[in-house]
Amino acid sequence: MAKRSPRRTDALSRELIIQTATDLLDDGGETALTLRALTTRLNTGYGAIYHHVADKGDLLAAATDDIVTRVLAGVVVDADPREALRSVALGLFDAIDAHPWVGAELSRQPWRPTLLEFYESIGRLLDALAVPERALFDAAGALVNYVLGVAGQNAANARRRAGGDPDRAAYLATVAEQWAQLDPGRYPFTHAAATRLPEHDDREQFLAGVDIFLAGIATLR
Repeated sequence: MAKRSPRRTDALSRELIIQTATDLLDDGGETALTLRALTTRLNTGYGAIYHHVADKGDLLAAATDDIVTRVLAGVVVDADPREALRSVALGLFDAIDAHPWVGAELSRQPWRPTLLEFYESIGRLLDALAVPERALFDAAGALVNYVLGVAGQNAANARRRAGGDPDRAAYLATVAEQWAQLDPGRYPFTHAAATRLPEHDDREQFLAGVDIFLAGIATLR
């Protein structure tokens, strides 16, 4: 008979459970996170897991909160508001890029406490940039939706590639070839953009969008 791995004898913390869940999610996506896989990885029983989390949904939410909290903790409070805003927006973009499952979870539960903290952080920084009160709500909503929308789309693309779809370079090359064959008289911009599509950097393009937003809100003062 195969020998069972000995049960762990040290204390099992919620933090360790969340980190292990994060590792499973990063390795195989949401389907890889099961309580069975978690107990195996931690050499423990179901009861020890349930002492800290209610179920898989609770665990996935906790792992997402942990990632977003790290992003917010990395914001330099006394930095220039414009640079701090770029930093927090890019931080969440990078976090979702590194952990695609975070984007999916945030879309399912868009007003989790940590996401509210992100929204609050954006609002404070926009206020520090002297955005008029009448425009503050709309400006904050526009930026938060931009960050989550672009990052979420990139995460969805990453999940499709992990599922066996063509890699990013091959996909963009195919789309660029289709764009290049369009009638330039009817689609002048798209036809011209075909030359730049295969080589563009998603991260740089995302940050360019944040800078366009910042240039726009400067006119509101």
